[in-house]
Amino acid sequence: MTKSLMIQGTMSNAGKSLLVAGLCRIFVQDGYRVAPFKSQNMALNSFITADGYEMGRAQVVQAEAAKKAPDIRMNPILLKPTSDKGSQVIVNGSPIGNMAAAEYFKYKQQLIPGIMEAYESLSRENDIIVIEGAGSPAEINLKQADIVNMGMAQMVKAPVLIAGDIDRGGVFASLFGTVMLLDESERKYVKGTIINKFRGDPEILRPGLDMLEELIHIPVIGVVPYLSVDIDDEDSLTERFKNRQSPGLIDIAVIRLPRISNFTDFNSLEHIECASVRYAASVGELGSPDLIIIPGSKNTIADLKWMRENGMESSILKHAAQNKPVIGICGGYQMLCDTISDPYGVEQGGEIRGMGLLKAKTVFEHQKTRSRVTGTFADVKGIFKGLTGKTFQGYEIHMGQTCLTEGAGGRGGKSGEPHIIPYLSRLVETDGVMKPDGMYGGNVYGTYVHGIFDSEDVLFEIADALMREKGLKYVKNKTFNLNEYKERQYDLLADALRQALDMKYIYRIIEEGI
Repeated sequence: MTKSLMIQGTMSNAGKSLLVAGLCRIFVQDGYRVAPFKSQNMALNSFITADGYEMGRAQVVQAEAAKKAPDIRMNPILLKPTSDKGSQVIVNGSPIGNMAAAEYFKYKQQLIPGIMEAYESLSRENDIIVIEGAGSPAEINLKQADIVNMGMAQMVKAPVLIAGDIDRGGVFASLFGTVMLLDESERKYVKGTIINKFRGDPEILRPGLDMLEELIHIPVIGVVPYLSVDIDDEDSLTERFKNRQSPGLIDIAVIRLPRISNFTDFNSLEHIECASVRYAASVGELGSPDLIIIPGSKNTIADLKWMRENGMESSILKHAAQNKPVIGICGGYQMLCDTISDPYGVEQGGEIRGMGLLKAKTVFEHQKTRSRVTGTFADVKGIFKGLTGKTFQGYEIHMGQTCLTEGAGGRGGKSGEPHIIPYLSRLVETDGVMKPDGMYGGNVYGTYVHGIFDSEDVLFEIADALMREKGLKYVKNKTFNLNEYKERQYDLLADALRQALDMKYIYRIIEEGI
């Protein structure tokens, strides 16, 4: 019979996702078939599975740690915030519409049968399911209809470990308060607590740990150090956004949009030696980088207006006018166009002028494009001409379609010759259909493909091109392999958790159940 273990936290960003990933890797190393599960995830970082469904990236990371292919059953509900009060609701990998928070709160109970179907299906194929909660189980205004914290634990009879983030301070109060706000029927599911992100000597904490155990009558099963493993972050609380490092020899600036999505697209750029990858939310932070990247957005029009109002757009236009490179990914690609139209009110309705750096127009549609793709760069010009012919893999998640602006000249030659549309690449989707993607003009490039930088050939060509602009030569690290690097990070995470947690106790509570 399949066993389960649930990791909850005292707050968002307490480290639940990383703990689940590490435990998945430990259980796999110990010979078990294991899968992660999160009934409801709220995040703007998402992924397209091999069969074309959308799920949260946190569960993708956990699946990789478990040595499993990402599967929509691991995350049956994904909420992608479109504003402060509403989200796009994605059920079993497909969007069912946008809902205000109050509307979704009333609706979500209807999703329980689907949640249980996904969980039970995974259970039939695995020995252990490691479940992740969301936020805090002690949100007393939300407990009544909970489907992701104690409500989920009760549905599947899962023992619970609650993690607290000591790096933020107040960890004893937050753990004590969380447990005390649970009902007695809920409290019996909590079998241990974890102090997470500790810097220093754990023995210093011993008096506090003993007092906490006396107060709540639940054991502290480990003190996990602040880990430096390089594993994709779950959401916009990432530490990467707080990085204030000085610009490197290659200075790459990613615009930190208010509704930035899939920022994990740029993690691989950090593997370029001598490069810095910074996230800039203001003109002052932007500075004068070698490359500007405009990322994806869950509300392209609102984020374009934000850039227009705070002067960021003007800085990007000045950067491009100096013939310095700009790359737009997904929503960032749409912003580079002449116009963005929203005839069906997908975001805000109406039409807005784009940045005009690509002679193209984007029209939002009802249907979301969701597909895995492989691609080959076309006859690319400009600073990144060396990308021509290189291949990559990735995925598309977008509501709009982009095409050349009517009357735009393209890359035509003599009068009477057909114009050549400056497509960036050609893609082959999961179903074998081939289509063009992206455009370029001068040193401005746009694409809908997430994960395009994860190809080592692409990564190193970009580095080489930026170094050539400085009159320098980029020396590639020939021993570097991105997949091997990621595997080492999961193993390092598992090693650290084995040392920090009482794994004998964890195996015991998994076996005993509730």
